[in-house]
Amino acid sequence: MKKLSIALGSDHAGFELKNEIIVSLLEQGYDLQDMGPDSSESCDYPDFAHAVAEAVQSGQSDLGILVCGSGNGVCITANKHNAVRAALCWEPELGALARQHNNANVLCLPARFVSTEKAMEIVSAYLEAEFEGGRHQNRVNKIEAC
Repeated sequence: MKKLSIALGSDHAGFELKNEIIVSLLEQGYDLQDMGPDSSESCDYPDFAHAVAEAVQSGQSDLGILVCGSGNGVCITANKHNAVRAALCWEPELGALARQHNNANVLCLPARFVSTEKAMEIVSAYLEAEFEGGRHQNRVNKIEAC
């Protein structure tokens, strides 16, 4: 089975966690695109959230993972893109449900509120889950407003 293509991005607060996730996913054989940043120097999260969302929106990447301090900024930014359904998750069950029920295609993580171990559990739950369709598809169809 082909591994998914994943675009990743962060801000300075999420830089270290993003890099930990990249190492883990590369070891698992995923095709990754690191959209930045390249250091933990202060930067603006929208620059990287837009890059990840555009990769997902265009089909260049199957999924995206974004990390910032609270996870809120990158999630809000990514959700401005049509066909992007970004979900802020801080527990593995939320990561799984985001895919199963909401067909989320971008996972957002709060670097300042989850340990690396917890983040890896969330990423795994998110990537292992599959969209259930059915009654959930009807709801997902109603998300995009414009």
